[in-house]
Amino acid sequence: MRPINFLLIFLVCLALVIFSLQNTQLTTIKLIQGIEFEAPLSVELVIATGLGAILAWLFNLWSRMQRTITTLGEMREIRTRNKRIKELEKDMERYQEELIQRASLPAAETLSETGKSTEAETSK
Repeated sequence: MRPINFLLIFLVCLALVIFSLQNTQLTTIKLIQGIEFEAPLSVELVIATGLGAILAWLFNLWSRMQRTITTLGEMREIRTRNKRIKELEKDMERYQEELIQRASLPAAETLSETGKSTEAETSK
């Protein structure tokens, strides 16, 4: 991608130089009411192109900053979700162990209850 960008920038600069060499006549630049000055058209074009490049660079920085902030927020949310998933997995394992323990308890309770009922019958 860098070679393509370099080629595009080179072509634009080359076109700017050729245009500037052919347009050297003076023109009037009016900034604000009452403020004006004369300069060659090529200088005006170079200044306008430079300002455009600076504004494009600032916009690129602004976009990157917004993307970085968004990415950081998403990463924080992912970490929070992963932490919550791990907590839920631990809870699930604990509940499964409790279920296994409870499943083995009724059999033991049934045996002890049968033992009690046979003891009660034998004592009668």
